[in-house]
Amino acid sequence: MDLGLDLGLSNLGAAADNAYDVVIIGGGPAGTSTAIYTARADLRTLVIDKGLTAGALGITTKISNYPGVPGPISGAELVEIMRQQAESFGATFITDKVVGLDLSSDPKMVMAGTGTFTAKAVVLATGSMGRTSSVKGEEEFLGRGVSYCATCDGAFFRDQDVAVIGNNDEALEEALFLTKFAAKVYLIVPTPELKAREFLVHEITESAKVEVMLGTRLKEVIGETLVTGVRVQPRGGAEQVLPVSGAFVYLQGGKPITDYLMEQLPTSVEGCLAVDAEMQTAVPGVFAIGDLLCTHIKQAVIAAADGVIAAVAVDKYIHGRKKLQIDWN
Repeated sequence: MDLGLDLGLSNLGAAADNAYDVVIIGGGPAGTSTAIYTARADLRTLVIDKGLTAGALGITTKISNYPGVPGPISGAELVEIMRQQAESFGATFITDKVVGLDLSSDPKMVMAGTGTFTAKAVVLATGSMGRTSSVKGEEEFLGRGVSYCATCDGAFFRDQDVAVIGNNDEALEEALFLTKFAAKVYLIVPTPELKAREFLVHEITESAKVEVMLGTRLKEVIGETLVTGVRVQPRGGAEQVLPVSGAFVYLQGGKPITDYLMEQLPTSVEGCLAVDAEMQTAVPGVFAIGDLLCTHIKQAVIAAADGVIAAVAVDKYIHGRKKLQIDWN
């Protein structure tokens, strides 16, 4: 069983109502700031985000140093304020996961779980919560039971037991999605309590198909040709093996998240993207901002500033201007 996702990029199309001037991937401070400015410039703007608590700011519990916002305030609350401002100018936000891109096409194509979108310009703002190391067996069984996308691969596990590892909105959403197919879903949570939006926690705890294992670490993915189980260890307890056919991993780290680019843009050894002074990458019309750049202190206000620069540059690119225009009424 090959779980590799064949996107068939050349055969995909998007409906007219899925056509945008700019698609922004990532709804943190960088992406949302971009949306505020592009929407205000009358550019049809779509932001695709995995969830309020999917990024570094979203899981921050207390912020007191964001200019103009008296604290303390949670990261999720700050992002929501920024999102509402972008929506007030006409930006559209959807909760989804991007599974592929075609940056060479005209217009550019963005493939997500809910459909395919086209854009004259694409802004990458996915942050740096990616992991730099893997659990034993994770890389070995990638595509043979290990997956990072339940939306893509969930149907392969119909009537089978699976494990979801992680503790954020994305992990809980994917676990709930898997209940459509799997016989049982083990939600393996490294921390003592669930850290996601309240309605997701409620749905997870109420689901008869989900067994939540709090304070439990994933030690190893095991199998032969395909995954046959995961070795886990509860805090203060002995290791045990859960017999599962699939392991969906949603753990977090500090590496730039660029896997969805499918090597269409060059990255540094650290996984960072290179841009010019206007935040444009080597591909015209494709911009990268925020923690994907690895060139500055990781602060929300700096990421937001990147977003403003990118937005002004997007407007210049789409309209074929030679100079930046920033006086928008």
